[in-house]
Amino acid sequence: MRYQISGKQIEIGQALQTHVQDNLGGVAEKYAERPTDATVVFSKSGSEFVCETTIHLSTGMTASAKGHAHEIYAAFETTSEKLEKQLRRYKRRLKDHHRERSQPIDVFGGSSYILASSEGADEDSEPDSLQPIIVAEMETRIPSLSVGEAVMQMEIAGAPLLVFRNEGHDRVNVVYRRDDGNVGWIDPATE
Repeated sequence: MRYQISGKQIEIGQALQTHVQDNLGGVAEKYAERPTDATVVFSKSGSEFVCETTIHLSTGMTASAKGHAHEIYAAFETTSEKLEKQLRRYKRRLKDHHRERSQPIDVFGGSSYILASSEGADEDSEPDSLQPIIVAEMETRIPSLSVGEAVMQMEIAGAPLLVFRNEGHDRVNVVYRRDDGNVGWIDPATE
C-alpha cells in the first residue's frame, strides 16, 4: 500500500510516519483486501491537532475519517478507530450481500467547480450578472455502482451525498442523507 503522510503547516516526524504506516497497514490487512493507497493529513486547529485519513480500496470504494485531539498521536488514534469501524461494517455488508465484485468499480471523469460565495455582498443590491464566479475547477471521479453500493460508499465515506452512475441503466443518480436520518435517492427519468 502506498502512503502519503503530510502536515499542513506542521512538521511530521519519522516516528509518527512509521506509527501511521504500521497502524493503518494492520487495519487495512485485517478488514480490506488489497488497499491501494492511503492519504493522511495532519493539521492544527486552535489548540487541537486534526488528522484526516482516506484509504482507497482496489474495489474502487473509499473510506475516510477525521479525528481531533490535543495530542497528535491521539488525533491519529481517533481517526484510526473510525476507519477500522467503517471497514469492519463494509466487510460485513459484503458478506451479508453474498456478492463480491469480480471487477473493480468503473470510474468516470467529471468536472467539479467551486463557486465564490456572496459573503460581504449587500443583500439589497442586485448582482451585476447571474453568472457565478468560479473560484476553482478540478477533476472529480464518478463511480459506476448499484444503488446499495452507493449508499454503502456514502456511509463509509461519511459524506452527506454521493453522485454515481447507476449500473442498472447507466444514468447519473444521487443518494443523500435526509434531515430525518433516512437516505434519499434521486433517479432522473428519461423520456
